[in-house]
Amino acid sequence: MKCRSETSGVRARRGFTLIELLVVIAIIGVLIALLLPAVQAAREAARRAQCTNNMKQLGLALANYESANGAYPASYGSSASPTDIWGTWGSWSPQAMLLPYVEQQPLYSAINFSGVSHGDQAHTDQMQRTAITTKIASFVCPSSPPPVGTYYGKGRTGNTYFASVGSSLHWMGATGSSAPNGIFMMGGSGNSWEMTPPRTIASVTDGTSNTIAFGEWRLGDFDESKLSIQDVISLHQDPPGITGDGWGDARMNMPLGAQPFVQWINMCAGFAPASTQGTDTWKTNMSYLGQSWNQGMFGWTLGNTLLAPSSPYPNCRMCGWDGDWDCPGMYGLSSFHPGGGNIAMADGSVKFLKSSTAMNVVWAIGSRAQNETVSQDAY
Repeated sequence: MKCRSETSGVRARRGFTLIELLVVIAIIGVLIALLLPAVQAAREAARRAQCTNNMKQLGLALANYESANGAYPASYGSSASPTDIWGTWGSWSPQAMLLPYVEQQPLYSAINFSGVSHGDQAHTDQMQRTAITTKIASFVCPSSPPPVGTYYGKGRTGNTYFASVGSSLHWMGATGSSAPNGIFMMGGSGNSWEMTPPRTIASVTDGTSNTIAFGEWRLGDFDESKLSIQDVISLHQDPPGITGDGWGDARMNMPLGAQPFVQWINMCAGFAPASTQGTDTWKTNMSYLGQSWNQGMFGWTLGNTLLAPSSPYPNCRMCGWDGDWDCPGMYGLSSFHPGGGNIAMADGSVKFLKSSTAMNVVWAIGSRAQNETVSQDAY
């Protein structure tokens, strides 16, 4: 009986060769490389849309607040104890005033506005802890990494949308020609030199559609050893020709102060690399921009519109002392969106401001009443 060969009529099963497998892997790698940027772009487009919606909510909240109260909110000073003078430290931000208008009425009701918002742990900010450590999702752009570190024992709340004081280096509503030229300011405390009434819609003579109410900035990276776009450099020097932090000097507002301002930001840019050197870098490289929404102060919730988003010039403060940001300077626009950043206008509309926008255009749409209306084509 003839035996049948084991292979006769049976086809041997054959797998991939090593070369074929490597080719397949290479093709998959190429496809992933081609698709990944598209996926990332789609995700960023979704985040940017949400960011735009957040700013839209703020803009509409501002309009509703003004309609209900007859004026725009300011930063309001508070008191640590009955004997203390109400001042800038521990003031409450415009964002805090807007809480009921962004669906945060319970949080607003939990705040004791007679006490300080921050910094006086021996007095009334103890009772504010639950409120001021509450994170508000709509106050942080989803394109931004979450804030790092703690705030009163909890994770930092973060705030990427600042209330604009305009094209001004000052943030207080002091009397005189150096008062901020935007919608927001520090005002309404017990010190007579700060008692400037809140701005009304009638004071926005350039038009609400031509005036920035809120701008976007990057959260600080909280790393004073690294130079970043969002860092605030302590130059400890006034702009050339301006003394005493510019109180009463009209050149603290643009465009009148253009020449000393340009000289000053170049001085600051020159000093910036050294700000991360030495043993006390917390004094020169302040890396905690936008750490929370409660304190009404530059660097926390108030900013200015002096340069286009994410410019090559760093943020910078003027004061010769070290501490917080209750100090004149530049605390400006930046974002994690490529090509620019969002701005919310006083009429509630949201626009995208390109990084290539000329600074005189940024000044024009930042100020409220300087007859500087410009076409949207300019930005």
